[in-house]
Amino acid sequence: MKIDKIQGQGISNKSFTKLQSDSSFAEILNNEISSINFTNHASKRLESRGISLSSQDISRMNYAMERLAKKGSKESLVLMDNKAFVVNPKSKTIITAVSQENLKDNVFTNIDSAIIL
Repeated sequence: MKIDKIQGQGISNKSFTKLQSDSSFAEILNNEISSINFTNHASKRLESRGISLSSQDISRMNYAMERLAKKGSKESLVLMDNKAFVVNPKSKTIITAVSQENLKDNVFTNIDSAIIL
């Protein structure tokens, strides 16, 4: 039933059949929801720190990364709802994530820009 819903949201039958044969359902869904990548480190940090991203958060992160990429940023800090993310806007990759509890006294290095959402 979920596949039908995705199919009805803009993926052509030809594309859907190709995706279905080449990818798992999770990969198809992930591609449709987001073009954001996560490093292994970021995935572990998100899980260990209990940080979840809603589809709205992913949209906001896409917006931030597009703005940062237009400015030529290479590695950036994104502050969003008491969470911090170090990202590479050019590759749309989240490098690490920090929850509110871990923000205090944290020093972010090797960034060239920041955006507050």
